[in-house]
Amino acid sequence: MNSQNPAPKHPPGLMALNWRWSVAIPTLLALAGLAGTALLWEKLSRIQGQLARQSAEAGQQSLEAKAWAKQAQETVKDSAARLSLVESRLGEVALQRGQLDELMQSLSRSRDENLVVDIEAALRMAQQQSQLTGSLEPMIAALKSAQLRVQRVSQPRLASVQRAIEKDLDQVKSAQVTDIPGLLIKLDELVGLVDELPLANQPSSLTGLKTTGKAVESANPNWWQVGVDRFWQEVRGLLRVSRIDAPEAALLSPDQAFFLRENLKLKLLNARMGLLARQSESLQADLTASAELVRKYFDTTVRKSQQALQLIEQSQAQLRKAEMPRLDGTMSALATAAAGR
Repeated sequence: MNSQNPAPKHPPGLMALNWRWSVAIPTLLALAGLAGTALLWEKLSRIQGQLARQSAEAGQQSLEAKAWAKQAQETVKDSAARLSLVESRLGEVALQRGQLDELMQSLSRSRDENLVVDIEAALRMAQQQSQLTGSLEPMIAALKSAQLRVQRVSQPRLASVQRAIEKDLDQVKSAQVTDIPGLLIKLDELVGLVDELPLANQPSSLTGLKTTGKAVESANPNWWQVGVDRFWQEVRGLLRVSRIDAPEAALLSPDQAFFLRENLKLKLLNARMGLLARQSESLQADLTASAELVRKYFDTTVRKSQQALQLIEQSQAQLRKAEMPRLDGTMSALATAAAGR
């Protein structure tokens, strides 16, 4: 007899079950691994497909990006060309604007220069009309018109012209007009006095002596006394002592005295013509020369000569007092504006 314990004996059903599990478990594991592998492969396939699609999309996007980049470059080039064209147009516009500004300034300067020339011509013409007519109205009207035109233009460079016009306008309004009829009457009276003026070498007491002789003769009819008086008068007529400052007046002959009076009349008539022609300078010169002739060749102690000198001095004083005003201030300002200073 065997002393060892006999091995336990399993039932056949349990052994079959164990075998099944030993077979089923690896199989299940293999199936599970296979299923996992299939799932993994499917997932990888999906990932690969997705990657392929993404790669394709990336390639498409890359192509589109290249196309967009090329289009952008073309757009940039086009924009650069357009910008260059715009800048060129802007440069042309700026140049045209500068030329237009210069043209406007030139037109403005030309307009101002034409205005200055027109005003100067109008004022000169008005001044001549005032000198010819003896009236201040032409100058006043011309100055007022010039003042309105300068104010309407409103240019700073013409401000000095406007101030000069205002100053000359006030001066002309306050000036006195020459009394032409009164001066003509004085000159005509002077011309009439020329023949009555005694010369400096002409005896002035013969008339008085003759009158005295007649009175003595009428008062005392003695013939011898009358003869003595006549003889004395003749002697005094031949010899006369007087002071003559100008030697030419003492040596003046009767023929020269005639031409002297005619020369004096001619100077007074020239003064009359100068008055009518409004030539104040020649008028003053003729009056001064006439006064010098009277003082040099005529007897200034008698009333007629003094009256003539008085009329000449009154005429000269009236001319100086009522001298026609000049527009020198406005003319100077216009010349400065025309020169562009």
